[in-house]
Amino acid sequence: MKKLHPVMFAGTGSDVGKSIIAAAFCRIFRQDGYHPAPFKAQNMALNSYATPEGLEIGRAQAVQAEAAGVPCHTDMNPLLLKPSSDHTSQVVLNGRPIGNRNAYDYFRVEGREEFRREVCSAYDRLATRYNPIVLEGAGSISEINLRDTDLVNLPMALHAGADVILVGDIDRGGVFASVYGSLMLLRPHERERIKGILINKFRGDIRLFEPGIKMLEDLCGIPVVGVVPYYRDIYIEEEDSLALATKSIQAEQGKVNIAVILLRHLSNFTDFNVLERDPRVHLFYTNNTDEIAKADIILLPGSKSTLADLHELRRNGVAQAVIRAHREGATVMGICGGYQLMGQEVCDPNHVEGEIERLPGLGLLPVSTHMTGEKVTRQVKFQLTIDNGQLLKGYEIHMGTTIPTHDAPVSPLNLLEDGRTDGYYVNRTCMGTYIHGILDNPAFIDFLLEPFADKLADTGTAFDYQQFKEEQYDKLADHVRRHINLPLIYQILTTHD
Repeated sequence: MKKLHPVMFAGTGSDVGKSIIAAAFCRIFRQDGYHPAPFKAQNMALNSYATPEGLEIGRAQAVQAEAAGVPCHTDMNPLLLKPSSDHTSQVVLNGRPIGNRNAYDYFRVEGREEFRREVCSAYDRLATRYNPIVLEGAGSISEINLRDTDLVNLPMALHAGADVILVGDIDRGGVFASVYGSLMLLRPHERERIKGILINKFRGDIRLFEPGIKMLEDLCGIPVVGVVPYYRDIYIEEEDSLALATKSIQAEQGKVNIAVILLRHLSNFTDFNVLERDPRVHLFYTNNTDEIAKADIILLPGSKSTLADLHELRRNGVAQAVIRAHREGATVMGICGGYQLMGQEVCDPNHVEGEIERLPGLGLLPVSTHMTGEKVTRQVKFQLTIDNGQLLKGYEIHMGTTIPTHDAPVSPLNLLEDGRTDGYYVNRTCMGTYIHGILDNPAFIDFLLEPFADKLADTGTAFDYQQFKEEQYDKLADHVRRHINLPLIYQILTTHD
């Protein structure tokens, strides 16, 4: 195939849909016979993923790699910031945590070149293996106060020689001002990299906006390469927990109701995407004690700050509501941080997470957790210990070790392929695991739902999540193709200066 220029999708602001547009182009290029790969120099997200090598990257780049049909790698997201408070983040460099930084220290000019060298080296390695590279910017392309420390937007586009498509969100209004203003705040050599404008999240009759396209092109001197309508029937895994605001928050009559407890520092909420789509059940997110009481199954999710969330659950009455619901017959299962919450205690004597040194857990599992500074990140294959059947897949991303209390029997939930064990199993109504993605396995879903067989909606066939995701990437690519000038984009990506 002909070599294409790398392309960057940068935004006029946050949440304009850059991640989804980049995923769409990863799939489009793949469909058209290219061998694309995603790249985002620096990402900020609690929703992360373990690569095949057992290293950590942002979930968005893992999704984009899946759309491109290639294995994810840390070179696709060499810098990951995982917020642990309003001012502090854990810094993950090339897949490994290197410590916590507050925002002021992180964005200082001093020492910034080390990070710049690392992200540029990661890009250079990736560019030797794939064609084209689909880069994603971060936030706004024109944050002039951060210009000297920016690693993600135009400095990376200039390093890569990427053609930049500026993405504007028309849904929130002010798209003319945001696009034009973003361009005018750029320096001349930066403005030269902007080769097209893409308007995203359009609602209504496109004919009413056609004069606006001409006005925008005349104003900016740059072609509008597409106007992509808002969609409601395509489901791509979201990285930002803001997506939770659009999800169900209440139980439904006559269904198997599955409640995911809303934690303040909830992470890896994509663990529950499969159950959201499974037509046999109704999944909802809540920290309302009345709604928790209506649940047949309660899932405690991962947390970036387990002790802080445990303190909050005790303060707001959710801990007591979960214990009461379990006593009255509900199944309770914890994943990662949720598994730690279910134990007898969580201890942090070395202040890995913060100032709290110890809190009693929910007491549902006879285990004790000690926080440690070493982070475990790996993909795993495993079997359920109580059902020695097929091999299942998942991944671990956690800090801390969890072991049975001194008087508790050894009772792991899972047996890993390498002989290690994972989690704890009391009975069909009480269990915990460190394995993210465990719910992506149909066999485990069937195991979890088996006690509720008489209440399950009859759909005839099991839900195939992997097939569903592939169908959604194709639907997204088709949707974007219909509303962009793809020949013009290919012309931009093959025209050399």
